[in-house]
Amino acid sequence: MDKGQIIKHLVATEKATIMIDDESKLQFIVDIRANKNEIKDAVEMVFETPVKNIRTMITFKGEKKAIIDLKEEGKAREIGTSLGIL
Repeated sequence: MDKGQIIKHLVATEKATIMIDDESKLQFIVDIRANKNEIKDAVEMVFETPVKNIRTMITFKGEKKAIIDLKEEGKAREIGTSLGIL
């Protein structure tokens, strides 16, 4: 699977922005066929930051959501600001 097509878009909800500020976590909608290792590799390649942990779930819309916990403090805020949700 192409790493550039795994991440579809950032989730921009109030809860997601609180997670960025408080827990240094990002939420993305990802390709439903991608596994955690592929998601981790894609995030590390695109945003050039190490990933500590990934949790995935299928939403009620049938999309796959990944919650990415980043190792670097403040990096999630930097990425959220650059993507325009903060």
